[in-house]
Amino acid sequence: MCQGQILPISQFTALFSLLGTIYGGNGTTNFALPDLRSRVPMKFGTDANGNNYVIGEQGGEEAVTITSFTLPIHNHAFSGTASSADIKRPVTGSAFAQRTTAQSVSPGDNFYAAADTHVVSINPNTVQLYGAGLPHENRQPFLAINWCIAVQGIFPSRN
Repeated sequence: MCQGQILPISQFTALFSLLGTIYGGNGTTNFALPDLRSRVPMKFGTDANGNNYVIGEQGGEEAVTITSFTLPIHNHAFSGTASSADIKRPVTGSAFAQRTTAQSVSPGDNFYAAADTHVVSINPNTVQLYGAGLPHENRQPFLAINWCIAVQGIFPSRN
């Protein structure tokens, strides 16, 4: 299987003559097989966008940490109505509303009202930033398979 194993040149001379040290090894006593664990193979050469990929080149990330520098510029507006809250749960056509009393909050209280023409922006400090600077999954849909390379067989012709 193509899992980056280090093989002795003395036992696999034909395979070494094909692979060399493209995938690793010291080239004097050993060489490495390609390591396709957690990798998607792709053709070497130049793609349609002009990017050049050298055989044996590795790239990409399984997980990426999103930071304020990697996120596109955007904002999250949070609006509500200036009307007094008279609905317990949000329903179609309702918006977050003003509470009429300064009492402590309980689950049965009214928090919503019919959205009217008095929709206003709510204090932006009521919407907190989320995230902990941790990586997120960045893997395309996949099918797990084994990639194998023949270590015995007929040496391919050079023409």
